Amino acid sequence: MITAGFYQFHPKFGQIKKNLGRVISALSSVTADVIVLPELPFTGYLFKDRDETFELAEDLQNSPTIERLSKLCHERDFYLVTGFAEKSRNKVYNSALLIGPEGLLHTYHKLHLFNTEKACFDPGNLPLKVVEIRGIRIGMMVCFDWAFPEVARILAIQGADVLCHPSNLVLAYCQQAMTTRCLENSVFAITANRFGPDTRNHGEITFTGQSQIVAPDGSVMYRSLPDREDLFITTIDIEKARDKWLTHKNHVLNDRRPEFYEAICEGKNLPNHR
Repeated sequence: MITAGFYQFHPKFGQIKKNLGRVISALSSVTADVIVLPELPFTGYLFKDRDETFELAEDLQNSPTIERLSKLCHERDFYLVTGFAEKSRNKVYNSALLIGPEGLLHTYHKLHLFNTEKACFDPGNLPLKVVEIRGIRIGMMVCFDWAFPEVARILAIQGADVLCHPSNLVLAYCQQAMTTRCLENSVFAITANRFGPDTRNHGEITFTGQSQIVAPDGSVMYRSLPDREDLFITTIDIEKARDKWLTHKNHVLNDRRPEFYEAICEGKNLPNHR
């Protein structure tokens, strides 16, 4: 059994210190094993262009934000999975970080960039990987990765118990899709979304909230409201994610027939008719 959850809130664009302070304040008295924060919770989301993204992003080796989050994890003895705008030489990534009492443990670069993110970020270049903490096997994905079932499946094959899913969701489908991701892989998923708008001179985008925790049977254990701050922590029985038997004769991973799935790995894309 573990205690895990998320913090849903409304970051203010470009106000890194203020957003960080809000997270620190919200989590300063929390007892948990793992807490998930939204995608890009410190910078905000609606960047004007790549230059602005690069300006607000931080290098992992010299980040006051990571330093303060590591201190929080040490003080409260928990782990955080958080979105992060990461600068690395001439690249900038929409990342997810696993941070614990011992500091930064793992970095994932978002593989599937959504809409205008393609003009502001470099596509992910790191393999999907499961990391074990306190006997819990954590897999990380970011927002639009939900639309690609291969991501959750690879993490499940690698042994993930929990999919930690920092998000800035704007489409209406993800929360429902993640129930299927959990059912077809027999895993838990914690989707931490933000709510409210990012309003800039070049446009506005509004996020859907409804952060949630889904069980391996596809049931929604808890879902936030679409327009409210919410810190939610619950108990999760990890053993339920390790029982992959859908019936007494059907194992959701061992019953796969990979020899018939070759087209998935051929790398062929459909023609773009737009």
